[in-house]
Amino acid sequence: MQCWRRASTLGIVLRHARLYKSSRNVSLKVIGAVPRARNVNRLFGGHLVNYFHSSTAASGKIIPFILSDIGEGIAEVQVKEWFVKEGDTVVQFDNICEVQSDKASVVITSRYDGIIRKINYEVDDIAKVGNALVDIEVEEEDDTNTTGEVVDSDGKVGGGAQPSPPSATPTASTAAKKQATPAVRRIASEHNVDISEVVGTGKDGRVLKEDVLRHLELMKAPHPAAMETPTAPPTTAAPPTPIAKVTILTEDRVIAIKGYKRIMVKTMTRSGEIPQFGYCDEINMDAMVRLRQQVIDDFSQRGLKFTYMPLLIKALSHALSSYPMLNAVAAADASSTTYKASHNIGVAVATPDGLVVPNIKSVQVKSVMEVSDELNRLTDLAHQGRLGPSDLSEGTFSLSNIGAVGGTYTRPILLPPEVAIGAFGKIQILPRYTEDGDLRPTHVKHVSWSADHRLIDGATMARFSNLWRSFVENPARLMLELK
Repeated sequence: MQCWRRASTLGIVLRHARLYKSSRNVSLKVIGAVPRARNVNRLFGGHLVNYFHSSTAASGKIIPFILSDIGEGIAEVQVKEWFVKEGDTVVQFDNICEVQSDKASVVITSRYDGIIRKINYEVDDIAKVGNALVDIEVEEEDDTNTTGEVVDSDGKVGGGAQPSPPSATPTASTAAKKQATPAVRRIASEHNVDISEVVGTGKDGRVLKEDVLRHLELMKAPHPAAMETPTAPPTTAAPPTPIAKVTILTEDRVIAIKGYKRIMVKTMTRSGEIPQFGYCDEINMDAMVRLRQQVIDDFSQRGLKFTYMPLLIKALSHALSSYPMLNAVAAADASSTTYKASHNIGVAVATPDGLVVPNIKSVQVKSVMEVSDELNRLTDLAHQGRLGPSDLSEGTFSLSNIGAVGGTYTRPILLPPEVAIGAFGKIQILPRYTEDGDLRPTHVKHVSWSADHRLIDGATMARFSNLWRSFVENPARLMLELK
């Protein structure tokens, strides 16, 4: 009878041990026999240690979450912000951190489910490509890839070559080309979102969860500009001088050069090694001012703010079609030059973090409205520090609008490997003689060009400038020649 009771008691203990193991994820080992039935009560009372040894077992494998190559020759990034902390649980597509490269601000997202066990960098630290950003615990079968998914920050948005510009109206073939995971397509389907209309910010234009959610927000939120009353034509007076905050330093302060300013350092150092020449001219803007008064309502109805820049950019693109040698990139040693098919026009934007030059892709196939919309998007992202690598890469010609801050003249400096750049001053009302000899007030804008004198001669730049000026001074001619 005693033997039966002891055997029965041991069976109960083992059964409960198995239940305990499955519920607590511990490994158990019997280290002694159960001498009396009353010890079962001690087991149920929590004194399992009397008869069993318990040891914590890893529920998964801890692996390094590697900072992957985000393209454009980027070897290191600066950590701007962490979205997780040690011990946090993450799932696929959750944001891990935001980093700033020499090219753009980038958000790193998780590629799998797991638990953050260790964060290897502090904010403002420099992380090298190929090193681990965090250590993450994943299931044993989910450790085949340890690199993070890269998403460009516009967020947002992620590396990869800029895809060919889509047509204005999405087609079935366009939708089929959109890359997205089944989970992202399911989210789009649940919210009745046509995924072909979503701008993908992942690698090679892949649509991410954040892209779908952002698209939903844009669909729900009315554009502020659409609610504004159209304003009167702008005056040509210089913009008011901003009141600068006066800061008196009591001691020397060393400021690290980082973010967009690091781009300026590297790019301008390269530019200084190139022999450059300048060419200046002035443009009669009277016809453009009249055109503005005619189309400003159309822009307002589409939620766009009218500026002259989209028209100047479109005129530039049309002139480049006749001078493809200016829409080109040069080899570092100027042994060759590549005429680019796409007119990817960069526009310099001053931000608190430094100067940055995003570019509008394929201007030659865009309408003035589309150029305006894209220019507004890039400008907003630049001020937010959310430009993606694709916004900053593959430029073919750059412009600087120094007139936006009240400037009249400037000498632009090349943005290698591009071979030409232009800069515009503010519009002024100045006395000018007409062809009939009459003196009258005229809207005048000054333009300055710089070019790589190893590849471009002054006569070529002068002819190009004259053609561009003819389009600006006579917009009707530009409209007649546009395809």
